Amino acid sequence: MSLEKLVAKYIGSTERVLRNMETVEDSINIDGQSIGKVVEYVKAYLEDAKYYRDRKKFEVSLASVAYCEGLLDALKLLGAVKFEWPVKKKERKREK
Repeated sequence: MSLEKLVAKYIGSTERVLRNMETVEDSINIDGQSIGKVVEYVKAYLEDAKYYRDRKKFEVSLASVAYCEGLLDALKLLGAVKFEWPVKKKERKREK
């Protein structure tokens, strides 16, 4: 599958979910088991990213690691985990 088709597939799926998604009131109840399950998905997507990287399928690898990062960001935004993304030294200097 070409990178263009892959991107179209992911964008289409995401748009479909956003159109049909329902908000569940008072739904934020995150227990350790649920966090652990999401972290298992994170690790699986990371392994997928490495697998495809090693096979020179960089587009799929990038999509996998981006999804992995998105799940981690979601957990962080929900207050379920704490971490900081690594920042290059040059970027840190510019922020000051």
